[in-house]
Amino acid sequence: MTNRDEQPLRTDPAEYAAAEFELQSTGQADYGNCVPSRLMRVLFILCGVLLLVFALLLIVWAHASALIVVGLLCALVIAFTVYMELCRRLFAFDGGGLMGAMHQMVVDNLDWDGRGRLLDIGCGAAALTARCAMTFPDGEFTGIDDWGATRSRAKEQCEANARAEGITAPTSFVEGDAAHLDFPDGSFDAAVSNFVFHEVRSEPDKRALVREALRVVRPGGAFSFQDLFAQPRLYGDMTAFVQELRAEGVSDIEYIPHTENLVGAPSWVRTPWMIRNAGILHGHR
Repeated sequence: MTNRDEQPLRTDPAEYAAAEFELQSTGQADYGNCVPSRLMRVLFILCGVLLLVFALLLIVWAHASALIVVGLLCALVIAFTVYMELCRRLFAFDGGGLMGAMHQMVVDNLDWDGRGRLLDIGCGAAALTARCAMTFPDGEFTGIDDWGATRSRAKEQCEANARAEGITAPTSFVEGDAAHLDFPDGSFDAAVSNFVFHEVRSEPDKRALVREALRVVRPGGAFSFQDLFAQPRLYGDMTAFVQELRAEGVSDIEYIPHTENLVGAPSWVRTPWMIRNAGILHGHR
């Protein structure tokens, strides 16, 4: 990483909690949220419907058993909705900033001099791409994602976010599948990815996705991938996997488990359905 001696890796959760991340400093970039707004709309509507049903039962048909069942269901849905809203606010780039902190973990563990080409695999709305471009202004950046039916709108959003952040480095965004990256071997000097591999449906073998990501990094190039690596059902024994990659020619690789703890994520968000069992694979190809 550029100026690593002057900017040592953060190792204390308090350092991440107190860090002033510059992303969205203009207030104009829109990176969305890993808790989708459409999900919250559905939950709020469901809460309203259940409350209405409960009120109607109470007025029209005060049957004890029905009131208990609907009341319990209503309480559960409201509690879950409140929980998800708190998660959404915690993850928000312009709110709690937890996802920004997770992105910074990826960048902090990318040992790259910032010269050459970087690929962001699963770039989404370009939040991590933008962070890399702001950290390494002399590089050239490509974000790739499988946006599906929203391809045109999603690409325009990525480009708009790059402009909003004032990024001047060459930056481009293309549609593609992380399981089959449409680039020759060794096309990039660096590669990053954040919580993408476990979401790729076209490849059930998540280890194969890591190998595909490494394929497009040149020998000696840097990489930093964050995913749910500590989930055995997805990746198996990570110690054994790291040894396999070394045997396959990855010159330098390190695994950091449970990165959610390193950024000081509260216990109520370190759950199997949120960010529990995160980890980073980083090093040089």
